[in-house]
Amino acid sequence: MRIFRLVVFISLILSVRSFSQTSYNLLDAKTRDLLREALSGELAKEHVIQITRHHRIQGSRGYRDAAQYVLQQLRAYGYLENDAYIESYKSDGRVTYQTWQSPSGWDISWGELRMIEPYEERIVGYPEIAMSVITYSNPGDVMAELVWVGSGTSDNDYKGKDVVGKIVLATGYGGAVHRLAVLKYGAKAVVCYLDDERAKDHPDMLQYTGMWPRTEELERVTFGFNLSHRQGEKLRNLIVAGKKVVVRAQVKGIGLEPYFMDIVVAHLRGSEKPEEEFVLSAHLDHPKESANDNASGSAAILDIARTLKELTDSGRLPRLKRSIQFVWVPEWNGTMAYVDAHPELVGPALGRKFLGNLNLDMVGENEELLHSKLILTRTPNSIPSILNDVVENMAQMVDGMNIRTPRGSLSELNYRVTPYSGGSDHMMFIDRKIPGVMFVHGPDYTHHTSEDTPDKVDPVELERSEVIAAGTVFFLANLEPNQALDLVYLAAASSTQRIGEAGRRALQIVLNSPFDQIPPKTGEALIVIEENTRLEKEGLATTMWFNDEEQVRRAVEVFQKQADVHARVLADEVKQSAASRLGKKSVAVPSGIVDKRVPVRLTRGPLDFGLPESKLSEAERASSSSRYRLSGDVRFEIVNFIDGKRTIAEIERALIGEFGRDAIVGFDRYIEDVVKVGVVRWK
Repeated sequence: MRIFRLVVFISLILSVRSFSQTSYNLLDAKTRDLLREALSGELAKEHVIQITRHHRIQGSRGYRDAAQYVLQQLRAYGYLENDAYIESYKSDGRVTYQTWQSPSGWDISWGELRMIEPYEERIVGYPEIAMSVITYSNPGDVMAELVWVGSGTSDNDYKGKDVVGKIVLATGYGGAVHRLAVLKYGAKAVVCYLDDERAKDHPDMLQYTGMWPRTEELERVTFGFNLSHRQGEKLRNLIVAGKKVVVRAQVKGIGLEPYFMDIVVAHLRGSEKPEEEFVLSAHLDHPKESANDNASGSAAILDIARTLKELTDSGRLPRLKRSIQFVWVPEWNGTMAYVDAHPELVGPALGRKFLGNLNLDMVGENEELLHSKLILTRTPNSIPSILNDVVENMAQMVDGMNIRTPRGSLSELNYRVTPYSGGSDHMMFIDRKIPGVMFVHGPDYTHHTSEDTPDKVDPVELERSEVIAAGTVFFLANLEPNQALDLVYLAAASSTQRIGEAGRRALQIVLNSPFDQIPPKTGEALIVIEENTRLEKEGLATTMWFNDEEQVRRAVEVFQKQADVHARVLADEVKQSAASRLGKKSVAVPSGIVDKRVPVRLTRGPLDFGLPESKLSEAERASSSSRYRLSGDVRFEIVNFIDGKRTIAEIERALIGEFGRDAIVGFDRYIEDVVKVGVVRWK
């Protein structure tokens, strides 16, 4: 019987795979070629150059200048006042948007760090090196002895060190060093330098760091400088050699001030279903230069906005049936302010039809120079979506295109589709149940450093990213029944493979578990199969958000049933393998936790990254560190699964399916802590 079921199932797989292998790209050739012709990595590279001229720190006048540049370009492309505008949100370090404190406004005009003893030498200056002054520094003028404190980020670094009235030299992050050295131990200012492997390979590179003061710290913030590894080591060696090092540190300008975070918004209105929207996002902020991060993403969606408007206005492409919203944001903080002001910005599960988000963050890297690759992150398990399969297919399409530009690289496309990871503004949309995929490059040694310059941005890679993103939103915005049917078959083929991979993961859990742990590990393995099958079935069903014709619904139902058959076969095989290891005919699987408590969210948007620890007492923080050690992605998903319906036991199952049991130890105690600090309650 088992052999018969396997034969039937394999035939189903082969039938789906046969279709997928003989089908063409989702996007028709005419539309593909029009996008290839009209999108311009060269124009996008020019936008990168212009944007990087601005020191565009969140809440700063330099950021406002960059936002005005984007708006001016949109006006030139024909976007009228109702379709392109700036929304401004107060940013003073005191006002909060849900759980996120706004950054302070900030503006400085000049800065210099000069060594006075043992000899005089100018070390670094602003504005010629924009990252040299630590972001959110206040003006000041201090001449004092320099004291070496190691990393400067723990209390142990200050034991036996007299830093009162002095300036500290450290290798830690500027804000963390300032919080201890200045606010706790009485130093006047801080000097920090990069001291990791990439710094040793690139000794003249400065790191971008910021004070990011908390509301209660605003009145006590002083200032600091960032140095290169070469500069920092020179000063450290003088101190270690017993020399008295005296420096004069000066910063001029306004410093911290109440100001605003500006969000540039543009709309392409749909002709048939304008209330159904896609969001293309990119963060516009970061210090001067910061070309790949993220002038590249900002430039790319600006060129997409130009191209789609030109092609649809001219009739070369049909008008979009659904709407596209473009947003240029200050990363995280500004996006949270925008989400907070627009409660309608939610996905279908929360009652509004925002159908997807593509977040472009570092999308133009010259892979020949940086040895990086384009990474396309899938949505997390808390929000399955057909969007993943469309993005992946568009990347495959671009991989087969010979995209070249006059001043671009000769590199081949190098991309990966990976499981969900955070780190950018797609998190804000995912929290609102809008499926979000991030486009990003990595690894990148220039990230958050003075080496992230326009010469490392490749117009070819920009254009590739643009074609993937523009092709995705155009295809889904205008999805016809036959296209939807093709998409269902394509997704079903990929789904079959992914369920199979979940089955393999489940089998490895059983085969690699200690003998006495086989029964509970078998339970975990079965959850992995069950939850990932649920994920695939729900993702397949989201095709009907875009087209719910009868033939599409029927195909979805057929392949959902196939997924159930696949899952049952895999589960039977896993249980049989477990029983064989035990030398029995069957295995008794113990039940998991039966906690029926239901947590309920009290806030919108992802929780501030400092929560719950920042609101707990010192003793409670110490306790939490031993109660759970959860990654940022696990914490994010815990909150996403808190929907007012799932019990703790159901959340546990969902998390096991996504991360495995070992990665979520203490998740229920984490929920208890977020209840304690008032952002979640029990139903």
